[in-house]
Amino acid sequence: MQKRNAIVIHHAPDLDAIGGVWLFTRFAAQEFSNAKVLFVNPGDTLSPFEIAKEKFDPQDVTHVDTGLGQFDHHTVEKSSRLICATSLVYDFLCEKQQELKQNVALKSLVSFVTEIDHFGEIDWPDAGNTRYAFMIHELIRGQELADQQSDERQLQFGLQCLDNAYNVLVQQHTANEILDSEGTTFTISAGKCLAILSKNDDVIKLAQKRGYALVIRKDPKLGNIRIKVRPDSSITLEKLHEAILIRDSVGSWYYHPSGKMLINGSRKNTSQKATLLKLNEVVALVAELYD
Repeated sequence: MQKRNAIVIHHAPDLDAIGGVWLFTRFAAQEFSNAKVLFVNPGDTLSPFEIAKEKFDPQDVTHVDTGLGQFDHHTVEKSSRLICATSLVYDFLCEKQQELKQNVALKSLVSFVTEIDHFGEIDWPDAGNTRYAFMIHELIRGQELADQQSDERQLQFGLQCLDNAYNVLVQQHTANEILDSEGTTFTISAGKCLAILSKNDDVIKLAQKRGYALVIRKDPKLGNIRIKVRPDSSITLEKLHEAILIRDSVGSWYYHPSGKMLINGSRKNTSQKATLLKLNEVVALVAELYD
């Protein structure tokens, strides 16, 4: 008989319970990728009858965020520590896979889940602002409000949310590493600017968060160029758009009505053609037009 694993969490799973399942199924896939997830009342364990009914070996049943076991923090001895079920699973996996400790994106995700599980958002800036209703834990709660009859659908929704969040974190952490070591800075009347060769589009937004007034990114493989100005900048890219159209008869360019974006290539428009202009040519134009 093929060995089967089970992960047991509580009904109406929250971010922490889902986070534990996500870690096991994504980062211990050899054991848990096809694990069956079962639901019990909070604090309970899967009964011997249910274990036998599902034909599990008891040692292959893992309780997360319930049952007061290894991966449940709702015990007296653990209650004073800033931990949660997700962080307990993370620590366990890191002991088995030391390389996970170097995964900055994963560590950030686990830290966020832990903060939320301890209601840390009460200390966020402007904590009552409705923008926080769009956070991942609130979206999971919204799924519960909309579909109270299905633990499984709530779990799958949460797993997809965590997949998406992790992908973004990986992209952002990579972008920050790129910004720390690559790119050319120059100055115009509106402030300091950055020109960079990178396939990572997050470098644009993160560079603007670092204070760059204007960022030019060229994809070294595809050749596309994206140029963005901070929304609070005094300049627009209209003059640059006109100058580029004179010099570039090949590339497809979109000038955003806000005046803050000039885009050559986007996943939103699959028919755009890459420009033949080199990054330093665009930098020279910007320096000339906005000196």
